[in-house]
Amino acid sequence: MTTSAVTAPAAGATVTAREPIVELRDVRMHFPVAQGGLLRRKMGAVRAVDGVSLAVYGGETLGIVGESGCGKSTTGRLMTRLLEPTGGQVVFEGQDITHLSTAKLRPLRRRFQMIFQDPYSSLNPRHTIGTIVGAPLRLHGVETPNGVKRAVQDLLERVGLNPEHYNRYPHEFSGGQRQRIGIARALALRPKLIVCDEPVSALDVSIQAQVINLLEDLQNEFDLTYLFIAHDLSVVRHISDRVAVMYLGKVMELADRTSLYEAPQHPYTHALLSAVPTPDPAKEKGRERILLRGDVPSPLDPPPACVFHTRCWKAQDICRVVEPPLLQVSPTHQVACHFPEERKLV
Repeated sequence: MTTSAVTAPAAGATVTAREPIVELRDVRMHFPVAQGGLLRRKMGAVRAVDGVSLAVYGGETLGIVGESGCGKSTTGRLMTRLLEPTGGQVVFEGQDITHLSTAKLRPLRRRFQMIFQDPYSSLNPRHTIGTIVGAPLRLHGVETPNGVKRAVQDLLERVGLNPEHYNRYPHEFSGGQRQRIGIARALALRPKLIVCDEPVSALDVSIQAQVINLLEDLQNEFDLTYLFIAHDLSVVRHISDRVAVMYLGKVMELADRTSLYEAPQHPYTHALLSAVPTPDPAKEKGRERILLRGDVPSPLDPPPACVFHTRCWKAQDICRVVEPPLLQVSPTHQVACHFPEERKLV
């Protein structure tokens, strides 16, 4: 099921009036697991993403949240075709790019880029900042009015770095500065879509706020579209227009920011939000906390039907037999649950 009927709050109009920039249609990514020595036998597959349908519309920020291992980062890599899915379709600006070769994907790479989680490992320590940020321009043969060096210096200045640091190496910068370098590199080709894969999780809290504000400023200036992946629900609430909640490779709930945070309908979403502390001590003391029993099941052998039923306090017999589809419950809200929550969070 696609999200064609969902409203994009950022634009203030229904998304049915425009086409998505990128769309996943029942996409699956199963990583085979083999055992043995020389004659390796396939023992199963890790279902990292298992039937996800999402659409990202121009100018918005779609956030993806969920526990570690739920398939958030894999979904982002599928959207940018860093991974080739084992099933389903990836459509970018109306073109099916699911199984395009590397050569045919190269021209499209200018339109979607990625910011990685770890600013330490995503930059080559042997290259200068000028070489790193200028690499996309050189690889794609982009002509700049005043040369690549000047273009790179302008990018460094735009993300809050000193243009004079062009010849410095990554180890000479702090974590926050390295992430700004990664942002400058992603901006070099003026893409339409940027997948932000937990871009602030490795940074100090004070630096996180600076990077988030920078991303918002750049979005307004360059008309960017973000897929923002994070496990910090507060950060996602601040930056996102719509939010998708994932669990064990599936989308449990998809809604606009206000609906999801004030009136979550899936029990899993409700449990996640109940764990977020509030700054008011009085409200925090009397707030209900939902503790999920047991561990997250293995994606090698996920539960049948509803994958959340082994930890859900509302699970009934139908949850163990019939998988709930992602259904539209309001113009801006979708949920995959046989017994959705109806209460609101205060």
